[in-house]
Amino acid sequence: MNGDEPVFRKSRWGTSRYVYNADNPVGLALIVLTVVLVFVMLLLMGNRAGPFAPDPAPTPPATTAPGSARAGGGSPRTAYPWRHDEQQRPEHRSER
Repeated sequence: MNGDEPVFRKSRWGTSRYVYNADNPVGLALIVLTVVLVFVMLLLMGNRAGPFAPDPAPTPPATTAPGSARAGGGSPRTAYPWRHDEQQRPEHRSER
């Protein structure tokens, strides 16, 4: 290994890309570091760990106190302003 070699050199495949130079100690360290990082990331992805872990399950909603609107097990009806039920509509008295 020669420390005078460049860290990057042109690819021999006829492209204008640069690759790590294994003849330089820094280039060799970059090659080893890249291989180790890729291997660790693949392990994390395969085990669904670290940043690839699924989101935790959502917690169930808190239970309501007895006697509240939901105590009977059914859900209360929501009153929407565009929904006119007979029970919610006030008596309309026309004066003639």
